[in-house]
Amino acid sequence: MRTVVFQFPHRFEVFSFMHVGFVGLGRMGKHMVLRLKAHGFRVAAFNRSAEKVKDIEKNGVTGAYSLSELCQKLESPRVVWIMVPAGPTVDEMIERLVPHLAKGDIIVDGGNSYYKDSIRRAAQLKAQGFHYLDIGTSGGLGGERHGYCFMAGGDPKAYASVEPMLKVLAAPGGHGLFGPSGAGHFVKMVHNGIEYAMLQSYGEGFELLKHSSEFKLDLHKAAHVWNRGSVIRSWLLELAEEALQKDGHLERIGDSIGGGSTGEWTVQTGIEQKTPTPMISTALNARYATRQSESFAGKVVAALRQGFGGHEVVEKDGGSIAPTPAVGKTKKGKP
Repeated sequence: MRTVVFQFPHRFEVFSFMHVGFVGLGRMGKHMVLRLKAHGFRVAAFNRSAEKVKDIEKNGVTGAYSLSELCQKLESPRVVWIMVPAGPTVDEMIERLVPHLAKGDIIVDGGNSYYKDSIRRAAQLKAQGFHYLDIGTSGGLGGERHGYCFMAGGDPKAYASVEPMLKVLAAPGGHGLFGPSGAGHFVKMVHNGIEYAMLQSYGEGFELLKHSSEFKLDLHKAAHVWNRGSVIRSWLLELAEEALQKDGHLERIGDSIGGGSTGEWTVQTGIEQKTPTPMISTALNARYATRQSESFAGKVVAALRQGFGGHEVVEKDGGSIAPTPAVGKTKKGKP
């Protein structure tokens, strides 16, 4: 255990905290480790890819090339922060970690896990004598510089043990315990659902500007002006401003949007709770639509419109199929 004094506005706080081990040195994990290192924490880090461990060692971080080695490098009681993709990978990492831990150690899942999975994992680990905290993490690549946002669920005592670390990692006031196990990832799930709708709104707005038939508008200028005092200013809009400054019409970027799991969970939870989420649902469906090279649903609609109204159908080669008389049967079964 180490004791460190942190100076905050108008007060001093003294913390005794444990060394921390990190599993996963991807885009978020690496930057979180570096932020902790910059604030004087001693961190041991493991990644399945040895190259990333070697890279983080160049920054003065203690590297570990196995989970066994990682746990050996940590003082007891241990805190191991897992930062890996949601799903079976989290279960796999926990299963591999447990043999190297002692009762009372804390496992933190800082990824985007489904909150029901977090409830299940917490119960399983509690039965074995371990603590599990689900801590949804937001802040993106800018978190290392500006601080992250943490939404936690789990045992209050376990949370208190890791709070000194959260205070260093988070933006001022950007962390909190929301309830028992699962609450942190539930709040993060809804956070991501809101993000889906916000992103879609910005995307549609800029598309309207781009395709204006009356004006030739400077999209970068619009983003720049909106970010100065308007009610829609935000960090997301700042990112749009930066992107449009580099490429005024985003011609080098494809329109296929990845992700989707947290949006799906948000919409499904809304259905389960009978809470309408029309904006989030629309944003999720719009994201799916970007992944289609062509829409079969569109083909069906085009064929039906030709059938009932004789509307023209555009062929894939750019030609057209002439309207044909409707041949559907009447209710009496006659053509």
